[in-house]
Amino acid sequence: MTDQVKIMILSGVREQGKDMFAVQVNDEIFVLDAGLKYPDSSLFGIDLVIPDLDFFEQYGDQVVGIFLTHGHADSIGALPYILRKYDIPVFGSQLTIELAKITVKRENKRLKNSLFHVIDAETEIEFKNANISFFHTTHSIPDSLGIDVHTPAGEVVYTGDFKFDPSATPKYRTDLDRLAEISQKKVLALLSDSSNAEASFPNVSEQEIGDYVTNVFRNAKGRVIVAAKASNLIRIQEVLNGAHKTGRHVLLTGRDVAKIVRTAMDLGYLKVPKNLLIRVKDLKTTPDDKVVILETGQMGEPLNSLQKMAKKRHSMITIHEGDLVFIATTPSHSVETVVAQTSDLVYRAGGTVIELGRAKHTSGHATGRDLQMLIDILKPQFLIPVIGEYRLMEVHKNLAIRAGIAKENILITKNGDCLDYDFKQHKFHLTNPVPGEDIMIDGSGIGDVGNIVLRDREVLSDDGIFIAVVTIDRRKKKIIAQPQVTSRGFVYIKANHKLMHDSIELIKTTIKNNFEHKKFDWTEIKQDVRNDLEKFLYKKTNRRPVVLPVVMEVNQNRHRAMQKRGNKNENGKTKEHHPVDVNKTGQRIVKKD
Repeated sequence: MTDQVKIMILSGVREQGKDMFAVQVNDEIFVLDAGLKYPDSSLFGIDLVIPDLDFFEQYGDQVVGIFLTHGHADSIGALPYILRKYDIPVFGSQLTIELAKITVKRENKRLKNSLFHVIDAETEIEFKNANISFFHTTHSIPDSLGIDVHTPAGEVVYTGDFKFDPSATPKYRTDLDRLAEISQKKVLALLSDSSNAEASFPNVSEQEIGDYVTNVFRNAKGRVIVAAKASNLIRIQEVLNGAHKTGRHVLLTGRDVAKIVRTAMDLGYLKVPKNLLIRVKDLKTTPDDKVVILETGQMGEPLNSLQKMAKKRHSMITIHEGDLVFIATTPSHSVETVVAQTSDLVYRAGGTVIELGRAKHTSGHATGRDLQMLIDILKPQFLIPVIGEYRLMEVHKNLAIRAGIAKENILITKNGDCLDYDFKQHKFHLTNPVPGEDIMIDGSGIGDVGNIVLRDREVLSDDGIFIAVVTIDRRKKKIIAQPQVTSRGFVYIKANHKLMHDSIELIKTTIKNNFEHKKFDWTEIKQDVRNDLEKFLYKKTNRRPVVLPVVMEVNQNRHRAMQKRGNKNENGKTKEHHPVDVNKTGQRIVKKD
């Protein structure tokens, strides 16, 4: 049988987050990471975005396992939605697996522990067609691993999120010896992190950042309120260390503390000095210059909490004169505006702000020099830039060319691409695509919000909604009651009486025309009302609100039945009938003889 090797780009290219890739060797598929991404402002009301689950519908019987590089949401966040339907083994380091279990249990009430398998950098797993091994990498969370898939065509290496930092502690240090060992086996393809490819300056060492955090605490005159991502465990450790060295106590807040930080503490990945942590009630008896408040969360959650503190809306903490707010993680481009707004609110409340990202060049991802160093160590035949927006992948490509990789051997891909290796020509060729669309999570709905719904939400946010309600009698072909119109987010009704009146008259005219010239059809009559109103409202206001026509019909049969029932008295005899009329106000008038 002829060997077959494919690399599938399921998600995680030309975007930030949502990492998921796969290597197929003959009839076995090895999935590398299963992450999510948090939506930007263009995805109205969407909570999360995950990779296309149709891949598992089509290829699930060939998937032998999901192999995780680290415990951040961009690596493990899609697991709850995959494991909800498919029983696929999951492999990762001890901390990664514990965080993955927390993530899965949050969405799935029943957690199948038998699916989770703890491995380490010394583990090698033998499958029928390929072997999987791992190597330590440096990232902002301990026990991060890169993955090496041994195939008949050579090694396929996936870095996950990584950087180089020779001064990192052992739990965070990249294993350069292991990389050199892998390079001896002939690296066919390198799937390498592109997130920080634009950085021309080296990352500051974590040891230097730790010293900087300590100095910030030492020089602060009052309380220090630290905003950090709960999953950035290396930064949280530096905060704990800095507080201990400066004689401060730490209050942990944020909804992810009990889940992520506490788990890391229990497993020994976070070292917490004795008597360092305090509770909320202890704030009253602890001097301000002896307090560090650590606000954690995911994505923009710490910033949102800071804003509540500044506005005096937080359940526990209020920022006051003399407080120092220390934003201890480098924000992504998508939240830079939020950071500026948050800083403004803090200063208004009497506090001051220090941003670590402005003072030090720090990132959990490889700089351009790191990427070239990795290429120099592994000497891959092919490079596939992953984990990053398109411009970052192009920058990565140019760096690789300068590092000696042939231009034609650098493959810029898109989600859904499937690269099939040709053993005769020693090249990758694009073959039939695999599912690579976005699946949007909104509340409990998975994938039920598509582009049409998002477009309607965008229109609603821009021009609002205009609702028209009319009741008709289709047998008599007439309007029973005066049409009612209202709007939200479109115009102020009290100041636009004429527009509303003219809209009502237009609705009457449209329905009458429909009765006269068309055979009655519910869809057509509503579409006519919608089209005419859209044209009219745009002509008058130059806006395009979502027009929602509601056409109701009086139930003649129900009225007849009620009338017949009403003609009987308690003894079953016919009641004396009085003609009934309805005046213009809707009041019931009984005409007696």
